[in-house]
Amino acid sequence: MNILYDERLDGPAPKMDRAGIRDALLKAIPGMTLLHREEDMRPFECDGLSVYRTLPLLVALPDSLDQVQRLLVECHRLGVPVVTRGAGTGLSAGALPLTHGVLLVMSRFSRILEIDPEARIARVEPGVRNLAISEAASPYGLYYAPDPSSQIACSIGGNVAENAGGVHCLKYGLTVHNVIKVEVLTIEGERMTLGSDALDAPGFDLLALFNGSEGMLGVVTEITVKLQPKPEVAKVLMASFDDVEKAGNAVGAIIAAGIIPGGLEMMDKLAIIAAEDFIGAGYPVDAEAILLCELDGVEADVDDDCETVRQVLEKAGATGIRQARDDAERARFWAGRKNAFPAVGRMSPDYYCMDGTIPRRELARVLKGISDLSERYGLKVANVFHAGDGNMHPLILFDANREGELAVAEALGGEILELCVEVGGTITGEHGVGREKINQMCAQFRPDELATFRAAKAAFDPHDLLNPGKNIPTPARCSEFRTIKSAAADTAPGAQQGGQE
Repeated sequence: MNILYDERLDGPAPKMDRAGIRDALLKAIPGMTLLHREEDMRPFECDGLSVYRTLPLLVALPDSLDQVQRLLVECHRLGVPVVTRGAGTGLSAGALPLTHGVLLVMSRFSRILEIDPEARIARVEPGVRNLAISEAASPYGLYYAPDPSSQIACSIGGNVAENAGGVHCLKYGLTVHNVIKVEVLTIEGERMTLGSDALDAPGFDLLALFNGSEGMLGVVTEITVKLQPKPEVAKVLMASFDDVEKAGNAVGAIIAAGIIPGGLEMMDKLAIIAAEDFIGAGYPVDAEAILLCELDGVEADVDDDCETVRQVLEKAGATGIRQARDDAERARFWAGRKNAFPAVGRMSPDYYCMDGTIPRRELARVLKGISDLSERYGLKVANVFHAGDGNMHPLILFDANREGELAVAEALGGEILELCVEVGGTITGEHGVGREKINQMCAQFRPDELATFRAAKAAFDPHDLLNPGKNIPTPARCSEFRTIKSAAADTAPGAQQGGQE
């Protein structure tokens, strides 16, 4: 089932036309920038998953909290859907606009409101870039730990929406583990504070609910994050393997040895070659896979951990182990990993970045499964992922200019995600569901579980005006998806013979 654009996901259209909605919004919120010409709105037609594109009805760029509040109140009154967008670096079409909805762009809210080095917190607006928080905290010897590969551009509001991770999330956690308080606005314009500056807050943990809610429950207007002290020392080991499955097994062996690295990343041969050609990170291009293992903390402890990890890697079958000689080489090692996505993009006209998470013990099995699926579908797959917490990012290489190849890439991606579910994993670790994975929600969750998700959304947004058609599939869609999957299984080669046996 193709989801490039499906009007059934958008919900009911508003009763007023574009001109009427524009006039009503400008009357209610004089002075707010409201784009309506096609050429002005075209840059906002997609997020980082650019194969999905929709031109919005209108694009709103407020520059004050009052304007955001009044926009939501007016859209609620008019029955106009609202999709909130940050920097647009998301990879699941979570910020894909609606043809009859307003796109609320929060990029102008880019102030760092406070750095409190004693409490080790930062208070920021949602449009602040992820990396900017660490830059502002650096003079105090502090930094913000979650570091998505897009941290130079992605905004903290988008990180909260998707519960973003990064190469150091194994030890320091995802966004949800590093945000202690958010200020939000509901679709009705009501202000709420979720979380607390204290260690805990009374009532239900709605803060955790909002992390990863993909703009479906409210609009985040301010975020308070934890800051971490910079480690005294950080050292990186790079291990090469002549077999991808050996590298996958080595990941579990490191954790089993009682070591929790600051980062533990894996890349396969295709990704290694792409990154080395693009960055010149010093990767061994003859290896089938590499592991990057960063250990940080007090120097004596780090030295001991490096020796332990080295022994584990040797026992796991590593063909070569290198330790970064200095901070410059350490930075190059990480630069190759963090630029792996654009590097792979140079090898193919298009690529499709997946995001599934599996138990570490299943890494080798799933890597073998991806290889088999790649061969069956006839499309190359480069594997780059946060190996330590099992968060995989298979990159499917394809050419959208070839008729039908995008649909093949979508089908291959869907099977990879369903393989993740089959081994006890989940369809997303940090990119969110958005429109991209909405069918696979039907594969992962039972109808009663999806009904609970819909009830939670309805508690905040009873008229389904905030980012409708994302994340939570309708019962009808799941029924259609399961019917198609069942029919495909029945007509697969060998299906009838297998049934006779």
